[in-house]
Formats: sequence, C-alpha cells, structure tokens
Amino acid sequence: MRDPAAAPERRRPLVIVGPTASGKTALAVALAVCLAKRGEVAEIISADSMAIYRGMDIGTAKPNAEERASARHHVVDVADPTEEYTVSRYAAEASLALADIEARGNTPIVVGGTGLYVQALIDGFTIPAQFPEVLASVEADPDTEGLHRRLAQLDPVAAEKMLPTNRRRILRALEVTLGSGRPFSSFGPGVDQYPPSRFCQVGLAIDRDVMDARINARYDRQLADGFLTEVRALQASGFSRTAGQALGYKELLDHLAGDLTLDEALELARRRTRRFARRQQRWFRRDPRISWFDALAVDLVDEVDRHWELQGQQQNSPAGDKSVGGNTVELRD
Repeated sequence: MRDPAAAPERRRPLVIVGPTASGKTALAVALAVCLAKRGEVAEIISADSMAIYRGMDIGTAKPNAEERASARHHVVDVADPTEEYTVSRYAAEASLALADIEARGNTPIVVGGTGLYVQALIDGFTIPAQFPEVLASVEADPDTEGLHRRLAQLDPVAAEKMLPTNRRRILRALEVTLGSGRPFSSFGPGVDQYPPSRFCQVGLAIDRDVMDARINARYDRQLADGFLTEVRALQASGFSRTAGQALGYKELLDHLAGDLTLDEALELARRRTRRFARRQQRWFRRDPRISWFDALAVDLVDEVDRHWELQGQQQNSPAGDKSVGGNTVELRD
C-alpha cells in the first residue's frame, strides 16, 4: 500500500464486479477506508438493480449502516418497490452521481453485480425508449421461440446474439424494433463490445463451491435477521415488475400465499440464486477490460489498491491488463 504521507493523486474511477456473495461491497468499503487514511475521499455508486428499492434491505444484502457510515453511497434507496425502474433511469442517475463526485474532487467506486447497469454507466449506452403497448402485445404470445423467429425476420443481427429461450431479451428487442421502427441492433454496438475505458475495472473470482456455500449461509442469516417479516411488510403495497424479480422475495411471497412451505421457498431461492451467480460470472468474464483477483485472498485490499494506483498512472492505456495486479487469477468456466 502507498505511503500514507504521500500526496494524494487523482485516480481513475474504480469498478468492482463479480457474482453475488463474492464480497464486492466489503472490498469497496475497505478501499474507501484506506483512501480516507491517506486524506482522499472515495464515494460508492451502487450498480445493483435491487439495492435501488426502499424497504428491500435484508433480502438484497444492501450496505448496512456501518458500511454507509464508512463511505457515502449513491443510487441506493431511490425508488419504491411499486415503481418500475429501468436501465435508462439507472444510467442517468448514476452518471449524475459520478459527475457530482468528481466535480467535488472525490474518487468514485462503482460496485455491483448487475452487468447491464455497469456497462450502461461506463460505456455510455444509448438506451432505447420504452413502448408499453407494443410490449404488452408481444408479451401476450407465450411462444418464446416463435417470437425469436419473428425477431430474426425483423432484426437478424439482434436475434443472432440471443438464445431462442431468452424471453426477456427477445421481448425487449421486439418492443424496441416494432415500437421505434428501427432495428434493436441499430441503437449501438451492444453489450458484447468493449471499447477502451477510463475506468479501472476489477473482478472478484471465487470458487463455485465456496460461492454456493456463501449463498446458502447468507439466506440463513437473512432469515434470522427478519427477511420474512420484511417481505410480509411489503406484501400489502405489492411489487412492480422489476422489483418483483428480486431473488428471495418472490419465493417468500409464494410461501406467504400458501403455495410453498418455508423450507421449500428457501431451497428454491437458494437454487435460483446459485444459477444467477453463474450467469453473473459468465457475463463479466466476457469483458477483457476486467482484471481478476481471488476474492478470498488475505491481502486482497492491498493487491487491488496497488493495481488501482498503477492503473491511475496509465491514463492513456485501456484498463484490463491481466498481467497487472500480482494476485490476478486464471478464469475457468
């Protein structure tokens, strides 16, 4: 770690990504504390699609009071669970937070596991408008593979990038294509393009067996901390389509409705969360700009801090050199 007496230098904004339960928030807060000891101020921008909802605290593993006291957090608790929250709204709010932090001379740390949120912020995505009536029309068709064939006729470039079973992405592409009169693929290069970035990106790699154990244990802690009570309190007002996607909440709502026992609901939530974590791993591993570190390394904070500082001295080169960082790890599927 750099000498605390050294004069502070302006760093590139840091991005910390990785699967759920890998320790992203803890690392971000620890780095913010390290910078504070050297006279620098770091502020954290959440890139978690569920941490944005007020009242959904326990089940989303939102930063706790101690973590928030250690560093100012942005784009947390900005919407009610009854509100629809879009990628475009996130990109706008996170970009404002980023500009505000830098305008005050402080250092931004973006942390979260929602890959589309991260890319929308750091790559400046142009987000197509929403067309609710068009979406309702295509959503009424239960034949997902048939919808994919329809998309292939209208926008073969977009269809080629989507699995015929990925209903959510297919519906969105059809909504935009039909609603705007332009192919969905014409709105930008897409999430599979990785241009040079001014952000220093690091990822936390974790063994899947360890990750699964952490996910299982976290649900046990959340239940002990009052997760079921939290869901019951939110049940009356209901959830928007986007908030209703939160892992754990849907399963506990099914339990409260009498459709599942508590044990069945928790086991289903654990299983779905483990699958989600694997999708997160696959998403982030595609980005060559991310340098990976062992999430369980004893000296993780020092290693990431050193890598971040070195990247700050290389402003004219893209981030993501896998050889930098001392504790980087080889990625395996």
